[in-house]
Amino acid sequence: MTYPLLFRPIFKDKVWGGRALEALGKKLPPGNIGESWELVDLDSTSASGGGGGAEHSIIDNGPLAGKPVREAIKKWGPDLLGATKLTPTGAFPLLVKFLDAREHLSIQVHPSPEFCKRDPSAHLKTECWYILATNKVDGHEPVIFKGLKPGVTREQLDAAVKNETVPQVMQSYPAIVGECHNLPSGTIHALGAGAVVAEVQTPSDTTFRVYDWAKEYGRKGRELHIAQTLACTDLGPPPPLARLKPGEQTARLVTTEFFRVDEWRLASNESRDFAKLPARAFVLMMLRGTLDIRGSGNRFQPVALKAGDTALLPASLLRDSSLLATSDCTLLVVETGAPG
Repeated sequence: MTYPLLFRPIFKDKVWGGRALEALGKKLPPGNIGESWELVDLDSTSASGGGGGAEHSIIDNGPLAGKPVREAIKKWGPDLLGATKLTPTGAFPLLVKFLDAREHLSIQVHPSPEFCKRDPSAHLKTECWYILATNKVDGHEPVIFKGLKPGVTREQLDAAVKNETVPQVMQSYPAIVGECHNLPSGTIHALGAGAVVAEVQTPSDTTFRVYDWAKEYGRKGRELHIAQTLACTDLGPPPPLARLKPGEQTARLVTTEFFRVDEWRLASNESRDFAKLPARAFVLMMLRGTLDIRGSGNRFQPVALKAGDTALLPASLLRDSSLLATSDCTLLVVETGAPG
C-alpha cells in the first residue's frame, strides 16, 4: 500500500557553508553545512560534489522506514511513479536540496546540450533556486550571479578568466525572498554569500568551475575547467526570475523539459487537493508553516509536514489525497518528468 514518503536529510560539509539551515529545523552535525540533500538516488557522485560515493535517501516513516528510496521504486513501481520516467540507470530523476551559502559558491556552468552530444561522459544539469532567506555578509546584501552581461563575447570571457576578473562580466541580481531563478544547462551562475535556497535539479553532478573566489577568501582554489566552460556557456540572456504576484496563492515558477515547479500558499485550516495534477510522482518541499497530507477513506495515516521537510507523493495517491494547513504555510510542488 503506497503512502507519502518522508526522508532523512543527508548533510554535506562545504567550505562555503554555515549553520543557517538550523533555522529550517535541521539538526546539523558539527561543521560548515552547506547542503541538506532532501531526496537523492545516485549510484555515484563527484568527489567535489557529493563526496565520491553513492547517495540514496533513506525513508523515515511508515512500513518502509530505514529502506532506501530505490526500494520503494522497486516495490511500488507504477503506483509510485505513474508517468514519471526513471533515469537510464533506474534512479529517481530528481535531486532536491536546501543550500546555505555563508560564502560565494564557485562560478560554474553545467554542460550544454550541444556539449553533451560531443562528449557522452558529460551530463545535463538543469536546476532552479527558490530563495528562502537572506542575510547581509560583511555589510553586503546577497546576490544571485546568473548569466553574462549583455554583449560579452566568448573571447571576453576567456580574457576575464585569464585576468581573474570573471565576476566583472557576470550579471548579478538581488537575492530576494520568494523569487525563483531557473538555471538551464549552459547558464553560467553562482549562488551568492548570504542566501539560503531550496534547489530542484536533475540528478547530474557534471560541473565546470571557472572561478572559485580563492583570493577573496584566502583559500586554496579548486580545479578549474576553463576550456569546458568556454565551450558550454550560453552567451544569451538567462531566463527571467519568477515569483507569486500580489494576491496569488498558486503560481507556476519553473517549467523545464525535466520538471515543473509550482508554489502553493495555504492559510491555516485551508485544504487543497491534487485532483487536477497529472499522474506522476510529486515532490513536496515545505518552506514555511505546517500541514498534514491526508488520505480519503483512511487510505493512509496522516503525514505531518513542517518547514524544512520534504515528501514524495506517489502518483497513485493523487486522487485520494489532500493537504490541510495546520498553520499558514508555503510549499513547492514539484512535478517529476517532462511536462505533458
